[in-house]
Amino acid sequence: MTNLVRMLFVAIFAVGIAGGAAAGEKVKPLVFQTEDKVAIKGYDPVAYFVEGTPTKGDPAFSSEYEGATWQFANAANRDLFAADPAKYAPAYGGWCAYGMAQGGKVPIDPTAWKIVDGTLYLNVNKKIQGWWEADIPGFIQEANANWAGFSHTQ
Repeated sequence: MTNLVRMLFVAIFAVGIAGGAAAGEKVKPLVFQTEDKVAIKGYDPVAYFVEGTPTKGDPAFSSEYEGATWQFANAANRDLFAADPAKYAPAYGGWCAYGMAQGGKVPIDPTAWKIVDGTLYLNVNKKIQGWWEADIPGFIQEANANWAGFSHTQ
């Protein structure tokens, strides 16, 4: 990835982040969620670990955590999550891992994912995921520092 492309990515999302705040839009919640407060677009966070694939959840199997409704493919996954949500919830509240490394809360595509050292990371799309995979340890370090700096109301 060239520096120009990276700078363009950062600029596009910085404008979106700053523009939203300047226009008086709602602050971004801790967890990436739809307008109806469903986390990670309704995908089952446990399925990434148990089934090894993104799986759409069912509203009949849901659980509340961190101000969002999480949906699961079945009761067993819901119960695993309820017993230890921090184990299964994606890093950075489900916001894009690469976006967080760049300093912002960026939406995700639940099919652009990777589990690294027992943590689920999501990205905005598969192309950006490829960029993120070019330096996973470095981007995780940057994202962790940025995430720690958020008030989680930004």
